[in-house]
Amino acid sequence: MDFTYERKINYYETDRMGVVHHSNYIRYLEETRCEWLEKLGMPFGEFEKQGITIPVLGVNISYKYHVTFGDTIIIKPFMKEYSGVRMTVGYEVIDKKTKNIVLTGETKHCFTNKEIKPINLKKVNKEFSDKFESLLSK
Repeated sequence: MDFTYERKINYYETDRMGVVHHSNYIRYLEETRCEWLEKLGMPFGEFEKQGITIPVLGVNISYKYHVTFGDTIIIKPFMKEYSGVRMTVGYEVIDKKTKNIVLTGETKHCFTNKEIKPINLKKVNKEFSDKFESLLSK
């Protein structure tokens, strides 16, 4: 499933130089990931109902270009790795108007129960696991 998330930059997200503060991009990636999972039929709320959490283990971002207030970005998520216990989601963020790549990055996650103990999604929710697996081939 090809999915893109479009977002307009707000004034309060910029710094003294008028560009988006680097810390906001992590929020944009999370917004994208949440919307992507919902479109895939796996909203975060459903994971939580089943006692599953998906904590972030790490974030890796390479900033390539800047955007400013009023610009619109397009974020393209994709599955880089999935094992049932861990997954890595990749992202490409593009300035809609200029087509410049704003950043490339990834977030690393694991699946846990409510006690924050690792679980294997393949054993706990095969349907969701199969959906994640299917994203690897795209």
